[in-house]
Amino acid sequence: MSNKAVINTDQAPAAIGPYSQAIKAGNTVYVSGQIPLDPTTMEIVDGDFEAQARQVFTNLKAVCEQAPGSLQDIVKLNLFLVDLDNFAIINKVMEEFFEAPFPARAAIGVKALPKGSQVEADAIMVINN
Repeated sequence: MSNKAVINTDQAPAAIGPYSQAIKAGNTVYVSGQIPLDPTTMEIVDGDFEAQARQVFTNLKAVCEQAPGSLQDIVKLNLFLVDLDNFAIINKVMEEFFEAPFPARAAIGVKALPKGSQVEADAIMVINN
């Protein structure tokens, strides 16, 4: 018998491929990459990089809450940026969503992301249940 459970919420974009929004194994939740899709329209949100970053964290938050948990339960966060010049902006937006102690984090420059997104984030979270 597996202790693996699928986490799914309509408050975040549906998977656009053969993957789950998140998988819970024991008290660890592995959250798939979130791009700035509006969960209702499944389109990239209008606006600049900051608007995209804000939507990514909003989507990540929705999946975490479904687990159930919160952004504060994230222990490892990976950020993927098409333009590393947006590093200061992602830090600013991240501070709107997270409190100290902040999760361990990597920021990785990539050539491209799905649907023309400028930013993506995935996470590992540990919850009490």
